[in-house]
Amino acid sequence: MRLYSLSVLFRGEPRVRLLKAAYDVSTFNFFQRASVQEFMTFTSQLIVERSELGSRASVKEQEYLCHVYVRNDGLAGVVIADNEYPQRVCFTLLDKVLDEFSREVSKMDWASGSPATISYAALDGYLSKYQV
Repeated sequence: MRLYSLSVLFRGEPRVRLLKAAYDVSTFNFFQRASVQEFMTFTSQLIVERSELGSRASVKEQEYLCHVYVRNDGLAGVVIADNEYPQRVCFTLLDKVLDEFSREVSKMDWASGSPATISYAALDGYLSKYQV
């Protein structure tokens, strides 16, 4: 059971914006890591774009299970895990991360933010803490 990615995004107009992300691609071949990380970023953005505000869903993509939670204010979180990782734990993690993120990062920064400009360092810690 593994977590591969934990992302915080904003579903705004005209597109979905990645605000912060953490990845664990250590189980992949060194030469595949960059493309796997790019795939996870793209998939996360696509799933948030296609999800309704205020919704939760689990989507199977290749051998991964992507858990998405889009809040009514447009803030969204995506966890990409293997098929064995418990769904309930993923949604508990997303609730915790999005609540903390919304307290620490100003809502005014969501629409224009990027991973380079948003200062929120807890994602890597959560990703390693929730590894099984």
